[in-house]
Amino acid sequence: MRVNHSRRIAAPARSIVMPWSVPNTRPRPGTAEPRFPLLARLGRADRWAFDRVAAARLPGLEYVLPRLSRFADHGVLWFTTAGVLGLTGRHRLRRAALRGSIAIAVASPAVNLLGKQAFRRKRPVVDLVPPIRIRWKLPTSHAFPSGHSASAAAFATGVALEAPGRVAAPVAATAAAVAFARVYTGAHYPGDVLAGLGIGALAACGTRLVWPARPPVARVSVTMAADGLVKPDGEGLVAVVNPVSGGSGGATAAILPGRPDLAVELIERELPAAEIVRLAPDEDADKALAEAAERACVLAVVGGDGTVNAGARAALEHDVPLLVVPGGTFDHFARALGLESPADAVAAYRSGRLGRVDVSYVAPADGNRDDADEQVFLNTASFGAYTELVDRRERLEKRIGKWPALAVAAVRTLRRSEPLDLVLDGRRRRVWLGFVGNCGYGARGATPTWRDRLDDGRLDIRMIATGRRVPRVRAVAAVLAGHLPLIPGYRSWQATGLEVVAPSGGLRLARDGEVSSLPRAVRFGKHTGGLRVFVPGGQG
Repeated sequence: MRVNHSRRIAAPARSIVMPWSVPNTRPRPGTAEPRFPLLARLGRADRWAFDRVAAARLPGLEYVLPRLSRFADHGVLWFTTAGVLGLTGRHRLRRAALRGSIAIAVASPAVNLLGKQAFRRKRPVVDLVPPIRIRWKLPTSHAFPSGHSASAAAFATGVALEAPGRVAAPVAATAAAVAFARVYTGAHYPGDVLAGLGIGALAACGTRLVWPARPPVARVSVTMAADGLVKPDGEGLVAVVNPVSGGSGGATAAILPGRPDLAVELIERELPAAEIVRLAPDEDADKALAEAAERACVLAVVGGDGTVNAGARAALEHDVPLLVVPGGTFDHFARALGLESPADAVAAYRSGRLGRVDVSYVAPADGNRDDADEQVFLNTASFGAYTELVDRRERLEKRIGKWPALAVAAVRTLRRSEPLDLVLDGRRRRVWLGFVGNCGYGARGATPTWRDRLDDGRLDIRMIATGRRVPRVRAVAAVLAGHLPLIPGYRSWQATGLEVVAPSGGLRLARDGEVSSLPRAVRFGKHTGGLRVFVPGGQG
């Protein structure tokens, strides 16, 4: 018997198949046919492919691939990548990082706790693998399927479902390199790797069942050229800035520049002829925006959804196009347009492409109103528990910050809120939470966040209407998971209008995150294609 003095994994002896030879697939005379001929042939092909890779010489990769494989142990490579994506501040990349991490959390147990224990396949014999590739101790767990490959495919597929191609492509290439490295270093047969890749990809795609992937941009089909409105130096553009948007008015404002400040620096550098108007803390934003729109060829707003809402009202009144520059905490409308940064907004302005988007409104239902009575919203209007949540968040955010305040306010509201007695289109209901969206939303639940279109002419209406006390634990779980159909009384439909009457008094409404009080009877409606906005060059 030959004694092998190099470090190798013990395994039953088998004949060595040289890389230039093909194993004899016919059974020896006098031996019984294998019970599963197809599996036997696949196994021989798998071992032959492993030997070919083991005997291959790829200059330079002997040093790179083993280290890459080692870095992928326990998901370190992927969770590090997720952290980097999260630090970019771009919403799509954060979603990509989160989806990839969730996919790993699903795929890893499926492979390591179920797959490996079910098949118990032994690791390859590494006689043909050069020692330089086996620098670290090879794993002793079962081989099939490959856990590293499953994690790599899960993360790469999760990222591809959310991120743009320029980000997804290098992540996918790295995942493929990790999967190949598992064979190249002698840790797995190719079949183990292919099975792991399949499980990981399925796990990532399965996350869409509970958390649908959002489209990168809500479509705006009608586009036109902004002839004569766009100047290379920004002449005729008036940008109104809310300096306290996005939490910029806190204690860190004196140390670090806020998002609006960074946006203003970019506009001043790229569009030096543009006029910049900074809102003072106690200034009337509606008045300042109306004055800016009156003298502007293009009105730009730098701030969050509340500031954009006020800018949309001014742009509608003076019939000027609106340039949305994200600078808030959530920036739902800017992201729906595909504008995730001030640089995207500047590029959209220079592209000169305008699209018409819907504007929804709520107004008194007494029939004697005029346009001045309309309160518009670009994203959502909510009543019931959500207005209580906003009130609590605003009371807490100056002390503990916006995100912690939102979390605390959500828990307190879901525990203590009581249904409202309302009449919806003539039918009496006890409403715990009401949601009216500007255009159809694609996600489940009563508070979805993304849309497929911004010009469909519809209101997306979702209610939790119940005749009894809402079950609190179930409600919290359903809201956090996004599956509001789990709560009794959940209803959703689309319409062009909705009439709401509060018999006991006035109605409190949160429009694009801003709370206001309304008369006891109001009507929701639409201005289809009423607002001109700048859209990225790829839209349309």
